[in-house]
Amino acid sequence: QVQLVESGGGSVQAGGSLLLSCAASAASGYILSDCGMGWYRQAPGKAREWVSSVSGVGTTTYADSVKGRFTISRDNSKNTLYLQMNSLKTEDTAIYYCQVSSRRRATSCVVALWGQGTQVTVSS
Repeated sequence: QVQLVESGGGSVQAGGSLLLSCAASAASGYILSDCGMGWYRQAPGKAREWVSSVSGVGTTTYADSVKGRFTISRDNSKNTLYLQMNSLKTEDTAIYYCQVSSRRRATSCVVALWGQGTQVTVSS
């Protein structure tokens, strides 16, 4: 079993910053450290879109809309995923979801669960 606790969402003025955190806890026998993690977001009336991912070996990728402004990172000692969001724009307003993968010994990584989502609101 893997459970997530998200935090860091809130309201901010355009140009401001927020740090989102997604703390994962895994039951004995589940491995997270070498599996991928990512962030997605969904605005009202729009489809959920991928924002950023970090692989189990630390490779990061970003959607074009956030490149240069957002930074994804992970702390494997805490099983925590972060998204540092700078230079926020009104179009960044959305519910942000984290996704983690996990595995057991001798198995490949699979999506364990989605976070509950945290609201980010950016005002002009």
